[in-house]
Amino acid sequence: MLRHTGTKRTFRHNLQLATFLSLAAGFVNAAGLMAFAVLTTNITGHAATFAADLTLDDMRAVKMAGVGLLLFLAGAFFSGIYTRSMGRHKRFVYTVPLLIVLSILAYVALYGYTYDGSMEKRGHFAGSLLFAMGIQNAMVSVVSHSVVRTTHLTGIMTDFGIALADAVRSRLKLGKLLRQRLILHINIIIPFLTGGVLGAFSFSEFRYYAFFIPAGIMLFVIFFDAFRVRVLLIRHHFFLRNRRRVAARRVRLLRKTAANK
Repeated sequence: MLRHTGTKRTFRHNLQLATFLSLAAGFVNAAGLMAFAVLTTNITGHAATFAADLTLDDMRAVKMAGVGLLLFLAGAFFSGIYTRSMGRHKRFVYTVPLLIVLSILAYVALYGYTYDGSMEKRGHFAGSLLFAMGIQNAMVSVVSHSVVRTTHLTGIMTDFGIALADAVRSRLKLGKLLRQRLILHINIIIPFLTGGVLGAFSFSEFRYYAFFIPAGIMLFVIFFDAFRVRVLLIRHHFFLRNRRRVAARRVRLLRKTAANK
């Protein structure tokens, strides 16, 4: 899902990445909105809020919206510079960014109850989530070569609309690439919306502990490749051992046949 890059990366890898991380982002978006009254997975609304508050001369709100913009940018910057400097082809290079996202989600789950409605606390928690989602969005963009976006639907809906138009123009005679585009977009949109519903419901039921759920998704993604690599190594070792046993039996049979002659 994460460790495959370059020519080794397939459509299935992007599909897995899109499904799990879109689910987590949709969850954080809805739960973060209910918890702190702030959109925490994208900055489009923050840009509009920044402009409106600046016009109204509400400098405190302007500062908060500006900090949100900068924190999302800072998360994307960190993720980009880390993955680039470490080398995209090194195994598990994406583990550290995801661990940071996991830690932030766990922090909000454990200490979100201290939120008292103040601007300072709101900026602290919502800003942390914006930083985390900036990390996730940039990391996904790097690993998928900008094919997958998981923290917002604006661009995805646009691309999906274009793909649908192409499908209608071709009278639903879908080529491989167009079919993959449609499937990928659907596997971002549906998990994101599903995550949003789950996030809203979970926050209503469990309050801030609900953020442990997207943290768990991050943990699963981190260990998914490591576990799969382990399974492949065990299977490879088992296959080699069986081949050696078969070869040894053949040698013994040949020796026995030669002795009987």
